[in-house]
Amino acid sequence: MCANRKYLTRTTIAVIAILAGLLVPANANAYSHFKRFPSTVWGNLYAGDGGGKHLSGTTFAGAHLDAKSTFQVTYSNFPEWAKKEVQAAIDVWSKYYVSKVPIHVEASWIRPRDPRILGSAMPVDYFAGFPGAPDATLWYPSALANALAGTDLDTKNPEIVIQVNSTRNWDQRGDGAPTTAEFDLQSVFIHEICHGLGFLSTDSYDTNPLSQTYRLGKIVRPTAFDAYAQMPDGTRLADMPSPSYELGKAMTNTLVWSGPIGIKANGGIKPLLYSPSEYDGGSSVSHLDEDTFSSSGKDSVMTPSLNAGEAFRDPGPLALAMMDDLRQKPPVGIAIALPQNPQNQAALVGDKSAVITFDPPANLRAAQISSYIIKNIKTGQTTNAAESPVLIPGLKNGQSYTFTVAAKNSLGISEAVPTNVVIPQASWTPTIFDPTADGLHIVSTNFRGQPAIVYTDSVKGILKLALWNGKTWKKISVDGRGGSGGKTTHDVSGPISACVGGIGSSQVLHIFYTDLEDNDLRYASFDNTDFSFEIVDGNGPTVLSYEQQNRVRSANNVSISNACAVTAAGVQVFYRDESQGILLGAVKPQSAQKGQWVYEIVDGDRTTDNRTTGDVGFHLKAVAVGSDISVLYDSAIGPIVQKVIAQGEIRLATRTSISKSAWKYATLDKSDSATAVVGYEISLNKTLAGVIAGWLSSSPTTTPKPNQLRWANLNTPTTINVIKPGNYGLPGSPMSVDYKSLAFGCGTRICSADLNTTTQSPTIKLVTNSLRSGYLQSDWVTINKIRYMIASVDGKLSFLKP
Repeated sequence: MCANRKYLTRTTIAVIAILAGLLVPANANAYSHFKRFPSTVWGNLYAGDGGGKHLSGTTFAGAHLDAKSTFQVTYSNFPEWAKKEVQAAIDVWSKYYVSKVPIHVEASWIRPRDPRILGSAMPVDYFAGFPGAPDATLWYPSALANALAGTDLDTKNPEIVIQVNSTRNWDQRGDGAPTTAEFDLQSVFIHEICHGLGFLSTDSYDTNPLSQTYRLGKIVRPTAFDAYAQMPDGTRLADMPSPSYELGKAMTNTLVWSGPIGIKANGGIKPLLYSPSEYDGGSSVSHLDEDTFSSSGKDSVMTPSLNAGEAFRDPGPLALAMMDDLRQKPPVGIAIALPQNPQNQAALVGDKSAVITFDPPANLRAAQISSYIIKNIKTGQTTNAAESPVLIPGLKNGQSYTFTVAAKNSLGISEAVPTNVVIPQASWTPTIFDPTADGLHIVSTNFRGQPAIVYTDSVKGILKLALWNGKTWKKISVDGRGGSGGKTTHDVSGPISACVGGIGSSQVLHIFYTDLEDNDLRYASFDNTDFSFEIVDGNGPTVLSYEQQNRVRSANNVSISNACAVTAAGVQVFYRDESQGILLGAVKPQSAQKGQWVYEIVDGDRTTDNRTTGDVGFHLKAVAVGSDISVLYDSAIGPIVQKVIAQGEIRLATRTSISKSAWKYATLDKSDSATAVVGYEISLNKTLAGVIAGWLSSSPTTTPKPNQLRWANLNTPTTINVIKPGNYGLPGSPMSVDYKSLAFGCGTRICSADLNTTTQSPTIKLVTNSLRSGYLQSDWVTINKIRYMIASVDGKLSFLKP
């Protein structure tokens, strides 16, 4: 694999799909809505005025620890001697910082505009609301967000950017003993990596006396660091009005760290942060106090300046403790106002229950909400909750209920705002199919006259196959976490597809699946007796540009999505190239030998021939009808604001042979004045009534969250049917369609819409009642003429029957 391939992306398609379901992280459990914004604030380290005291190779608790994380550095203009100093700093941090997700650093050797600066660093992005976030209202820098989520939330960009002053007098000997006229580069990188990992506020302050906003402080998106930085009275920077002169005053007065781990490391005293009366951009708030800690030896690393001759070989116990605080949920701050009303409150259909959803009040930070009070108007019963959604049990199916929602803090309670009327209904009966596998990725097909189900186990990192013989199921571990004969030891619990070729007893099952560690597309064929394994793409020698039309096996990231189909001409698989934002294809002709794939670009590379330059294939499906191949996929297009997709399309590519020039393209649906985004999730299935395609869309008032389901029969593709889930909740994953129903995620449950009813008011049924986020896929399977949905329910692969 090429370590740098995540950066080799078209600048014209610099899209990060953070919309619901558009981003497909490597970790299957990480599918969820979350927000992101690019970082703009640097943490600087300045050259000190005095001579430094050399700490002769001093190391602390982590000196002989095994690495807990992996850092990968991309250098720009760096001399060779400096790379060695950087690597030494990387080796130090890898022993302390815990993350199973590699941390990518871009390091540049530059001439800064301010010659006093030794080095500067910042995270590339901040994320909020991702799975694993200790506080969903706060923002976390890239590396920390990835560590907490357990997956790379942005595979296209590095996590940290560091710049070093090329003009300073550096100790180039690598001896860790700079003279009093030399600066130690390893110390600078230990300091700057700490900023990049999260030891940094996102505050800003107007220092221009001629400005109308002079001394105005601003924190637009408070981070976990801002939540732990507080005034002596306990008021957190994260909770203060922004922009405001009140915040500006706090940033230029005494500030302390309130994290319990940091306080313990500082002898039980709240560590003092650097907040001089004259704000110092890049230094104020984001460092330990210079006067207090500059002479403290082991805890001097994160002060705002480094003296010549000063050398450190460890972040120090206090900085490490503060970094550990950032992984915890900060304590609630001081309420300075009564709560305003909760927003967007709604009651969703449940089984003998209702799900109450709401957004926090507009003054969430100033009010410091301690809980929400849900009241059942019919019974008078109240329920206290910390956040949305809230399951209200003990109701009767078929009866009407209304609820109110109020926010509470230490000063009082807001007005109780009413929800809509909701009528609970029975959900479907689940039967556990595989109690040891969560089955977040699922695909079913018919193989040699009987149902076959291919699914993943994300806990064990394996791929499994279940075969029905008419009476019982035979479950087989296909690949992952060990084995020989072409199998891999890696985690293969990512996206999958399956298709069947041949007839009768000569049928072969073709399975395509993902190596989540190498980001490769793998292939297994099964003849009902033996498996044969190979890698289709991703393990090539180099990353290929989207401009290279003559495709060969590449080192690109092909782990995001895949879909396969089989015709008499051969096996075809289509997959997203995450490195370039394009849709690729690989064909194994009927007469080809093992490993003989013919590669092509299907779409996303140009605007000629009815193609698009949109960022394509976040989700895709393929079906074969005779010699005809249909590939359905989503495409992000149009203007991008803060890397949020503003427009999208649903595209269809078809051909009747395996020729690269035979493709024909159509846009089934696209954004317009009434539809903000089209895409999010898709489904495609060959039925007796024709090939049915389904997808999601959002209106301008709900973006980036989808609020509609759309579907069309490809026999009449211009006729688009619309389904509005109403009281069942916003639609999302999983999504699967067959000849009768369109299954979809509904407010963290699963629902099903009857396609045989009128498109204006189709019958919607509640399938599952569990408040579980992270549903990825579902599918339909018929066993002995009985139709079931198969999906993950409470972490176990289950059958569901009406």
